[in-house]
Amino acid sequence: MPLRTPLRRAAFASLAMIAWLPLSGCSTSQLVARGASPLIDHGVAAMNRETDLELARASIPANLKMIEALLLADPGNAAYRVQAALGFYGYALGFVESSDPDRAAALYLRARDHALVALDRAGVTQATITGDTAGWEQALARLDAHAVPALFWTASAWAKWIELQLDDPARLAELPRVEALMQRALALDEAYYHGGAHVFFGVYYGGRAPMFGGDFARAARHFDRAAALGQNQLLWVEVYRARYLLRQMGDRAAFHATLNRVLDAPASADPDLNLANVLARKQAAELLAQEEDLF
Repeated sequence: MPLRTPLRRAAFASLAMIAWLPLSGCSTSQLVARGASPLIDHGVAAMNRETDLELARASIPANLKMIEALLLADPGNAAYRVQAALGFYGYALGFVESSDPDRAAALYLRARDHALVALDRAGVTQATITGDTAGWEQALARLDAHAVPALFWTASAWAKWIELQLDDPARLAELPRVEALMQRALALDEAYYHGGAHVFFGVYYGGRAPMFGGDFARAARHFDRAAALGQNQLLWVEVYRARYLLRQMGDRAAFHATLNRVLDAPASADPDLNLANVLARKQAAELLAQEEDLF
């Protein structure tokens, strides 16, 4: 009897598990996909800590396809949608945009579409985004901090897609919706992704002349706040300050000095910024090489 009791309990546990599976609404493939979440998180962390650009360039596409394979099994997984959006955005920005803008635009659109699914899960459907202003504003107002990743990556990818199509009036007409998404992300969590919403608005207000809605003082405040939130560890803040604000202001001396500070900056104390900062230094060098043409 003592030997049979544990076996009986195990049998009941197994039967209970089998009975639970159909009731849970999850297929076996969904359960397997969700079980891979720690592996995906570790994979993202390992990629963020990479310092070899060629290794990162070669590895990222396979990682992205793995996430999309998991999404075939679990298409409503908001966390994987955010990871996919972040990944496609980062790959396009770091490795594609400077050499193939058209392909980068397609990748940014793909990133936005992944993020839109996560935003839908948070309570803002794509129909709402393109609907009337009152419904749109009410939907955004109902969101809490859990929606910040979906808001941030939808707006970030959407904005980059628009930036690469500035000659299309239809794309420009979408900017107020993008701004509203990022304003809500900023209000809910200004520190998310190293103060990324502040970087967004630094670019948004700094990359245009005042007659077209730019505001250089406002842009500088956003860049300063992002730098403070990130303790000056994320070099992209200064690269974007130079690329958008200082260039638009025509301040060549500050542009030159800022990008050289990026190149001379010591390695970050945060290893999770390794890849981002190597890419920022790469873009700083490219911008300095173009300085004569930019001014």
